[in-house]
Formats: sequence, structure tokens, C-alpha cells
Amino acid sequence: MTGVTPAQLRDWISRFGALIDEHQAELTELDSEIGDADHGANMARGMHAVVAALQSDPPETPAALGRSVGMTLVSTVGGASGPLYGTFFLRLGTAAGDATTLDAAALGAALRAGVDGIIARGKAAPGDKTMVDALVPAVDAWDAAAPGGDPVAAADAAVAAASAGRDATIPLVARKGRASYLGERSAGHLDPGAASATLLLEALRDAVAAS
Repeated sequence: MTGVTPAQLRDWISRFGALIDEHQAELTELDSEIGDADHGANMARGMHAVVAALQSDPPETPAALGRSVGMTLVSTVGGASGPLYGTFFLRLGTAAGDATTLDAAALGAALRAGVDGIIARGKAAPGDKTMVDALVPAVDAWDAAAPGGDPVAAADAAVAAASAGRDATIPLVARKGRASYLGERSAGHLDPGAASATLLLEALRDAVAAS
């Protein structure tokens, strides 16, 4: 396998929506401990809208997919999640350029562009107890594996790194977002944004591996 197609990317988004539905209560519970208790519901509402949009007008390029997903999330997801996930997909689409398929390196570059967009938008860094703690090690691991040319291997590495980064948020004291208002009391809780970001990578791995 040398390239990830628009159909596989659409499958990625569908799988992500299904995982958000499956884990909605868990995400809300995590957010109730250190946030506004709405992350699961907000993400589910946004992903339902995204999946419906992709079904009614399937994008035929990675760039078009990024635009569609990003704009839908920005317009339908409340709180910080909509702008952050929306920015991720908008930047991913822009980075994809005119390509019709993305090899492992190109998809890794698009993923990193999306993560850089989140960092620029949210002003968060690794260690701040946010989704960035899962996403930065994920794209680093993807890039390390991508020279082999196998997007499945790169996605496997990214999921493992994202999972470790997610779990590493538990002892951290939040420095960004609603959780930062709790100060030291935010320690001991897993960050809900890192949890949903890990689901994003799991969905991508499963979509790429299914082809």
C-alpha cells in the first residue's frame, strides 16, 4: 500500500464519529471531573453533523475533506473543542494541497500541520494537560515510522504514542483550559481532550488497516 485515498479518509471520519458515540459517556465523565461536563455531548453533536455532511456531499480530495470536516466542526461544536478540532482539519486539508492520495510521509505532514494549528489556536504545549499531550507524540511517532512507506505501521506507532501521552496527563496539573481553574486539584484526572484525540488516531489506524 502506497497511498491513503479520499475514501479511506472518509472512512476515518466515519469511524471517529462511531468511536465518539461509543465513548460519549466516558468523555463526559472525564470532563465532569475537571471541565464543563460537555465534551462527549459536544463532540457527538459535531461528529453527527460531520458524518451527515460527508454522506450528502462526499469530498473527492483530502483537501476538500479537511475543509468540509473543519468547517462543520467549527459551526456545530461548542466550547473549545469545535475551534480546535476544526482548525486541525482545516490545516490538514490545506497541507494536503492538490494531492488525490497521500503517502505515509504526506499524510504525516498533513497531520502535523493540523496539530500545529491546534497549538497555535489553543496556545498549549506538551505538559499542559490537553489534547496536545496525545497529539504531539503521535505525530512524532508517525514521522519516525513513515520513512518505511507503510501508513499502517505509521498509524500503529501514532496510536501507541497517543495512548501513552493520554495516560501521562493523569498526574499533570492543568495549565490551559477550564481544568486550569482547579489548579493542583486537576492532578489525578485524565484529560478528556487527550482521550478524544487518541480516538481520532485509533480511527485513522483502523481505516487505513481495513483497506
